[in-house]
Amino acid sequence: MRRPESIAGAPPRGETDAELVRRVLHGEREHYAALVRRYQDELYRHARGMGIDHDAAEDLVQDAFIKAYVGLSDCRDPACFRSWVFRILRNLCLDYLKNIRQRSVPLEVLENEGGATLSPPEELRRALVRALAGLTVEMREAFLQKHQAGYAYNEMAEILDASVSAVKMRVHRAREQLRSALLEAGYTGR
Repeated sequence: MRRPESIAGAPPRGETDAELVRRVLHGEREHYAALVRRYQDELYRHARGMGIDHDAAEDLVQDAFIKAYVGLSDCRDPACFRSWVFRILRNLCLDYLKNIRQRSVPLEVLENEGGATLSPPEELRRALVRALAGLTVEMREAFLQKHQAGYAYNEMAEILDASVSAVKMRVHRAREQLRSALLEAGYTGR
């Protein structure tokens, strides 16, 4: 079975984002699929890290790619397509979260409904989920980009449209608030 990259007309692996964007803008629309394949998993993880459920995350990623395709000529620096499409996704996620807040059920209502005793790792996981939910969207997003997705601060600054120092401060404040919340919940850091 042939790999997708070897199919006639598919872009070679080594093409940069800028080259792919240029080709799409010049009518070779099939090359947009390479950009989608390159970033869809990363975008999905980003949406999930923002606290969005699986189905909604998939829909938002698809919407981000559609919006990016329709507005591709607005991408000022095709070499930065990744950051540009991440900003599109981020804005869609923030809008989604703003709208969902009005219809959401507090986490405490859903937790441990059956009254079952939780194992220590599960209790810690739930305490961490509660602590993350207590952060501002900006701090949670920065913390998850740094510690879950593994972005460098300069990449985060580009995606979040903020300065590197602002992003570092968000991550620092998120760590401090998470540490405090976990200490209050009885976790000593061991």
